[in-house]
Amino acid sequence: MATGQASTKPPDANEYGGDEISALVLDPGYATTRAGFAGEDVPKSVVPSYYGLIHSESDPKHAKKLFGDNSIHSPLPRISISNVMSKEGTVEDWDTASDLWEYAITSRLTNSKPGPLASNGLNDVENRDSKMEGVEEQEKPLTENPLLMSETGWNAGKDRERGIEIAMENWGAPAYWLARNGVLASFAAGKSSALVIDIGASSTSLTPVHDGLILRKGIARSPLAGNYLSQQLRLLFTQSQPPVPLTPHYLITSKTAVDAATPANATYRTFPPSQAPHASFRALEEERVLTEFKESVVASWPGPGRLGGHASSGGTNMDVARGHPGKPFEMPDGWNQMFPALDRYRVLESLFDAKMALSDPSNPAPSQSQCLPDLIKSSLSQVDVEIRPFLLNAVVVTGSSSLFPGFVERLQWELNQMYPGMRVRISAPGNVVERKFGSWIGGSILASLGTFHQMWISRKEYEEHGAGIVEKRCK
Repeated sequence: MATGQASTKPPDANEYGGDEISALVLDPGYATTRAGFAGEDVPKSVVPSYYGLIHSESDPKHAKKLFGDNSIHSPLPRISISNVMSKEGTVEDWDTASDLWEYAITSRLTNSKPGPLASNGLNDVENRDSKMEGVEEQEKPLTENPLLMSETGWNAGKDRERGIEIAMENWGAPAYWLARNGVLASFAAGKSSALVIDIGASSTSLTPVHDGLILRKGIARSPLAGNYLSQQLRLLFTQSQPPVPLTPHYLITSKTAVDAATPANATYRTFPPSQAPHASFRALEEERVLTEFKESVVASWPGPGRLGGHASSGGTNMDVARGHPGKPFEMPDGWNQMFPALDRYRVLESLFDAKMALSDPSNPAPSQSQCLPDLIKSSLSQVDVEIRPFLLNAVVVTGSSSLFPGFVERLQWELNQMYPGMRVRISAPGNVVERKFGSWIGGSILASLGTFHQMWISRKEYEEHGAGIVEKRCK
């Protein structure tokens, strides 16, 4: 599955970590970063790609960075929230990304390796700087573990080189490999050729993979993904009559049970203006509530046809949906309501049909070209006609935002309508972990193969050829 020219000289076992030392697999994403040992079923370390910043009152330019769930979800004074990734799924802040990834690796997997106490830089004031530099060298977290890292199919060349520089220079990795996440997801599904549909937090991407190589012309992507669905829910809540309150957990001190659709009876937490968390912190905490809502209430229209179409019995499918049972949900402050089936279906239906999207002046409706059916057509139109049947026979669905009830069946119907003369088969694991971590699992399988031993870029090769070797070897 791995591609690129292998080294002409057989690798030295010690240089590449050897068979007895497991490689590490790092899979960065917009919502979370996954890390773990190759050969294992799930990543042991899953940390948010968001991080907290607390600016010093005395020196506003100085800010303390906080990583991990426990830190970024605590309403600390003046905390603000940022993300190391851009909405396109590429790294936006390399310095912080390096720190966050190292935290993901060392907090759960390797731990920092302290140097000898006699030379820890604390006992000799005169040579403190030089001795601390020695400690930093000894504490590099990956001196024993090769690193396989994932990337998007559209990652730029300079960003690809930055990854190997961090692994080799900052972490001391003995070997490195960079793999496209579309290829890894297809590999996790047991396919060498596939059309990979990855619906994550910030974007939806389609990646055609043929014989283990991505067909770059066929890559298509759209911002209609998990965060877009959250924005649709915000519009649904504000446009409802009466509006649905969205109050995050950290603002609730106590609450009392109330009847459905009646005002909440809760005690709310307040902060002095100088100590209040930033608006970005509230937005992140509201997103957690919206995620709970998506997991509990939102579902795909079961069909037949599109939600905005006509029913076979007469009338419209929206009329049919109004007759389906609703689902209750309780907000953190105790406010609760039975949410109608039409609302439950409509949010997700906008991934397939732009006419179903909610909008307002600040959030215009998407175009149909950004929806899944048109993305699929756009992707397949860029690959050879002879290859299309193989791709449609191996459609791999991955990503957390594909886990809604009925989503795979809804996608199957859409594909059957678009390509009636072809056999369409969707591979979408029912196991939540396998669907969420498809790219990481593919990397875990790949890096644990005995035949992959020949593919690693060694430290020796990196020192000889520089960071540019990743462009030549990791196709």
